[in-house]
Amino acid sequence: MITFQTFASSSSGNAALLAAGDTRLLVDMGVSCRRLCQALSDRDLTAGDLTAVVVTHEHTDHVSGLAAYIKKYATPILCTPGTAWQLQRRLPAIGALLRPAELGKAVRVGEAAVTLLPTSHDCAQGAAVHVAAAGGSVGLLTDTGYILEETGRRLLGVDLLVLESNHQEELVLAGPYPYGLKRRVLGPKGHLSNGDAARYAAASARAGTGTILLAHLSQENNTPQLALETVGGALEAAGWTGRLAVAPGGEAGELYTLERTVCGE
Repeated sequence: MITFQTFASSSSGNAALLAAGDTRLLVDMGVSCRRLCQALSDRDLTAGDLTAVVVTHEHTDHVSGLAAYIKKYATPILCTPGTAWQLQRRLPAIGALLRPAELGKAVRVGEAAVTLLPTSHDCAQGAAVHVAAAGGSVGLLTDTGYILEETGRRLLGVDLLVLESNHQEELVLAGPYPYGLKRRVLGPKGHLSNGDAARYAAASARAGTGTILLAHLSQENNTPQLALETVGGALEAAGWTGRLAVAPGGEAGELYTLERTVCGE
């Protein structure tokens, strides 16, 4: 069985817990150590129960809690070599905990196989995450300007897809952001729009995905309703009958459970 829950999902902070049996993976730590410990406590867990932390990239909204966390806990940290280099520059003490993983190559972490896949984002070496275990498969794809072919192919049809639906393009263009920031958000190293998410969600649904969780929504350039309408329309046109939801930005979300008997990797 696999369970998955977001603790935060926005430009202010990102963190999620994926558990496969006794293996517990925290994906990103963009919340304070105190807030993380409280979220884990609500699940009757402690920070010491984490098997590993997976860091997708070094931006503050994904790593802000690490500095305090590593003073107390010696949890292995899985990330790309580029992200590892950036983290060690900022936090020299983190070096002994880092476990750099080659993109596209599965790494066994307890009862799960974790594969980091390339993204296009303005960071050192960002990654999407594919996790396979006895309960099924989960894909996490956020913080990318577009979906690279290899990544899109590997995540297609996962049982649970956590997919960035960051902004509505018209709202970015008409909004108060300065020109440079608008270019960043809309550019090839920025974030996925609702339209981008809709197209990939429909393809993934046709490939067998049963649950899609929209994530990392912009508070300025999107709303849950807009994201659900845009992506939901594409899924309805594809004849999909699965579950579509939005991850809350600043609080813990729903607990999702996968119980497939065949392990897909």
